[in-house]
Amino acid sequence: MIKFKGIAAASGISIGPAYKMGKEEFTVPKQEIGDADIPLQIQIFEEALIKTRREIIDLQKRIATEMGQEEAQIFDAHLLVLEDRMLIEEVISRLKKEHLSVAFIFSEVLKKYIEVFSKIEDEYLKERIADINDVGKRILRNLLGKERKGFEDLKEKVVVVAHDLSPSDTAAMHKQNVCAFVTDIGGKTSHTAIMAKSLEIPAVVGVEGVTARIKTGDLLIVDGVTGTVIIEPDEETLRIYQEEETKLKGIAEKFLESKDLPAVTLDGHSIEVSANIELPEEVASVKLHGAQGIGLYRTEFLYMNRKDPPTEEEQYQAYKYVAEELAPHPVVIRTLDLGGDKFLSQFEIPTEIEPFLGWRAIRFCLARQDVFKVQLRAVLRASVHGKLKLMYPMISGLEELKQANLILNEVKEELRSKNIPFNSDIEVGAMIEVPSAAMTVDLLSREAHFFSIGTNDLIQYSLAVDRANEKVAYLYEPTHPAVLRMIKNIIDSAHANGIKVAMCGEMAGEPILIPILLGLGLDEFSMPPLLIPETKYIIRSLKVSQVKDIALQALGLATGKEVEDYAQAKLKEIIG
Repeated sequence: MIKFKGIAAASGISIGPAYKMGKEEFTVPKQEIGDADIPLQIQIFEEALIKTRREIIDLQKRIATEMGQEEAQIFDAHLLVLEDRMLIEEVISRLKKEHLSVAFIFSEVLKKYIEVFSKIEDEYLKERIADINDVGKRILRNLLGKERKGFEDLKEKVVVVAHDLSPSDTAAMHKQNVCAFVTDIGGKTSHTAIMAKSLEIPAVVGVEGVTARIKTGDLLIVDGVTGTVIIEPDEETLRIYQEEETKLKGIAEKFLESKDLPAVTLDGHSIEVSANIELPEEVASVKLHGAQGIGLYRTEFLYMNRKDPPTEEEQYQAYKYVAEELAPHPVVIRTLDLGGDKFLSQFEIPTEIEPFLGWRAIRFCLARQDVFKVQLRAVLRASVHGKLKLMYPMISGLEELKQANLILNEVKEELRSKNIPFNSDIEVGAMIEVPSAAMTVDLLSREAHFFSIGTNDLIQYSLAVDRANEKVAYLYEPTHPAVLRMIKNIIDSAHANGIKVAMCGEMAGEPILIPILLGLGLDEFSMPPLLIPETKYIIRSLKVSQVKDIALQALGLATGKEVEDYAQAKLKEIIG
C-alpha cells in the first residue's frame, strides 16, 4: 500500500481501477518545402485554425448546456489563443523564411510559447500553460489529421490518472465511466479543478510523481475530501474507505429526499431557496433539484461567441421560455454584466489594468444605452409570460440606480406608445456587491424593490483580494469578520426599510455558513441547482431561535478561521 498527498480539488470518495493516460506527444518530421508549396501550407494552417475554432465552440456550447456557463467560459482562453495575431504571424513569417512544413513550424512556435509561460513565477499564469498546450495540440492534430482517443470505450468505472488533464480532456469525461481522477500537477485555481466539481466526481490534483508509481489496473482510493490517493490499499484500509464511500452516498441520497419539500425551519420559518442559471436549457436541472424559482439568471451567455449582439427577439424568446417554464415561481434576470473576467469582442471593451474595477456591468449599460435598451425591451415584453423580475449588477450608489430606472421608464413609455403589453409593475432590484452599496442600502431602498448580495465580488472588493491570484487567494475569506458584519448591516438596513434580501454568490451555497446566514436574517438563498437539496435539508434541521444565537456567537469571533471552525462544529452538532 502506498499513500500520496495532494490538493483536494473536488470532494467525495471513489474506489476503482486506474486508467493511466499517457502524455500526448507529437513527433512532427522536419520536412522541407519549396516556394510553390507555401500558399498551400498557409491554406492548410488557416483551415486547421478554422476547424479547431469550430471544435472549441461546439464543445463550449455542449459544456454550457450540460455543466454550466462558468465551466464553458474556461474555453474562452482557448479561443483567444486561436486569435493571437502574434502567434499566427510568427508561424507564417517563419514558414516563408525557413521553407519548412507548417506543422513543424507550428510545433516549434508552440514549444517556445510554453517555455516562456513556464518561466513565469506567477502560479495562476503558469497554470494557463494547460490552455495553450490544449489548444496547440488540437491545432496540431488537425494539421496532421490525427484523432484523440476519448473515454467513450470504457467498459467499467475507472480512476483516470494523468500527468495533467486539459479542460478538453476533463470535459470529455462527462457522462462517461470515470469515477474520479488524479493528476501530477495542478492547483485549486486550475480549470481542471473547476470542472471536476461540476462533474460531481472526486479529484485530487498536484500529487507530484504519482503517475510514475501507478500502472493501469492498479486499485486506487481517491479521497477528494482530504486530498489523499492510496495505491493498492490493504484489506483494512479498503474496508474503512468502502464504509466511508457508502456513508457519503447515503448522505447525498438523504439530501435528495428534501429536494421537493418546502424550505421551512423546525419552528415554521419559511425561506426561499432558488437557483442560479446561465442558460435557458438549465431550467430542467432547476426543476429537478427543487428550486423555488431563479434568483439569478446571468444573461451574458446570450452575447458570447458571436460577431453581433443578440437581437431583441432572440432575448425575448429566451426570457419568455424561462418565465413560462418556472411560472408561478419568480425569475430574476440580471442585466448584462460584462467586463471583469467576461470580455466580448463585439463591444470593443478596452483592455484595462484593473478590469474588475473598470468599465463593466451597469457602468457599461449606462454608457451603451443602445445595447441596454434592447435588453430591457426584451425583458419587459417577456414579463407578461410569468413572474419576471429585473436586477442591475454592480450598483455603487443611488445615482446609478436612478439612471438605470430612468432608462427603464423610457423603455416602458416606448412599449406603451406601440401598445405592446408588459408588466408595468415589474419588480426592480439591485446587486449589493460593492462596499459603497453595502454602506448605503437605506438610500438604495428608495429606488429598489429587493436586494441580492453578490458575495463573490463583495468579498473581493472588501478584502482587496484578487481571488484569481494564487499568491493572495488565501486571503479570500467568506468568514472574515468584516464580511459577516457587512452582510449583517445590509440585511438589517434593508429590513428596516421593508425590503427582502437574497444572496446569490458562492457563499449562499456553502453548507457550514447556512446557519449563520439564516441567523443574520437572510430571506433567500440562491445557488447552483445541484446544491439545493442539501441546503433545504440543512434549513429543515434548524430553528430560528437556535441560528440567531449561532450568528451572534460568530459575529463575536476575531478571525475567519475561528468563524469557519465554529460554523463547522455547530453544523456537525446539529445535523450529524
